[in-house]
Amino acid sequence: MIVGVPTASGEEARVAVVPSVAADLVEDGHEVLVEAGAGETAGFADEDYRDIGGEILDERAAVFDRADVIFEVEALGALEDGDAEVYREGQTVIGLLGPYDVADDVLETLAARNVSAFALELIPRISRAQSMDALSSMANLAGYKAMVLAANELAKLVPMQMTAAGTVQPADVFVIGAGVAGLQAITTGDRLGASVRAYDIRPEAAEEIESVGADFVELDVHADDAADEEGHAQEMDEEFYRKQRAQLGEEVAEADVVITTAAIPGGPAPRLVTEDAVAAMDHGSVIVDLAADGGGNCDVTEPDNAVEYEGVTVFGPTNLPSTLPRTASELYANNLRNLFDLLVEEGDLAIDTDDEIVDATLLTHDGTVRAPHEDNGESEGEEGTDENGDDTNAETQDSPTDGGNDA
Repeated sequence: MIVGVPTASGEEARVAVVPSVAADLVEDGHEVLVEAGAGETAGFADEDYRDIGGEILDERAAVFDRADVIFEVEALGALEDGDAEVYREGQTVIGLLGPYDVADDVLETLAARNVSAFALELIPRISRAQSMDALSSMANLAGYKAMVLAANELAKLVPMQMTAAGTVQPADVFVIGAGVAGLQAITTGDRLGASVRAYDIRPEAAEEIESVGADFVELDVHADDAADEEGHAQEMDEEFYRKQRAQLGEEVAEADVVITTAAIPGGPAPRLVTEDAVAAMDHGSVIVDLAADGGGNCDVTEPDNAVEYEGVTVFGPTNLPSTLPRTASELYANNLRNLFDLLVEEGDLAIDTDDEIVDATLLTHDGTVRAPHEDNGESEGEEGTDENGDDTNAETQDSPTDGGNDA
């Protein structure tokens, strides 16, 4: 088959296929077409792709015209009006498609053109699909980078130090959520020498939290239905959130760094950190809100901005994995390739909707628009995302939400 790799749109620095994965595809008998410059922002030159047998095309349109399958990073949910027409009749597109944001007319255009669109955000949480789980891959990076970002901005030293001038106490880090991104933020904070605490609505998460170096914070709020049977986040009622906010505020006030990660797939992120809680933190403290793409867990979060509120800096990144483009691209390309391998039989696509993974990820196929878009994501609920994954009442950064930040 012919696999096309266009340059990612906007400020996205990742590339969907890295040279090593392109080499594997070529070895398997596929052709790989790469738009000129597609890998540059991730540190991969056009010559790197040529060296392994890939073909570089100067025109973006030529990639779409010739390819049977398009591998993309962020795609449909970020399309502008009319852009869906770039996909030709019978084509297949695989990537982080933004299934909860993509417009109806985009999906209808794809269905009319008999395009098969696979959204990696919808990979089911089963062991067989772990190697394809791009949200978890990107959430892992988002959690790491969130802690590094906070440490860089913090007005004090992170590790404890005993010096002739006095003892420096370690920074207090509070992580809300123990999914992929949250656990990686905890791990990174612990390695930097911080004193780390973490909260997750699931009492069973205590063991995971403690195993990576944090103290588990248990609040006096409980819910038996915070996640569906697949582990995806479910929205709670406002009374639950009110009690949760009040108790979280006490923990937030004691922290030098707060990293929040709670998201609801297809819906707004729950507000967990109030303005009063932020104001109670010491001047020079930092919050990194990994749920910013869904509006944020913090009252003062502004997506893709750094806000100073009462002496506290609040970051709202929506795509931290893109700030680590080389590693992110390598992991993402492997996720894509593993799903592609599932779809290919004897060199051709064999889309079997009886397969749980195939059925869950297809947005359009055989001329029809499929769930979850038709039910607004409620049936399907990181790190990242966007794509960016942790629990508070929810699983973020490794649950369907971008990307990345995840996410």
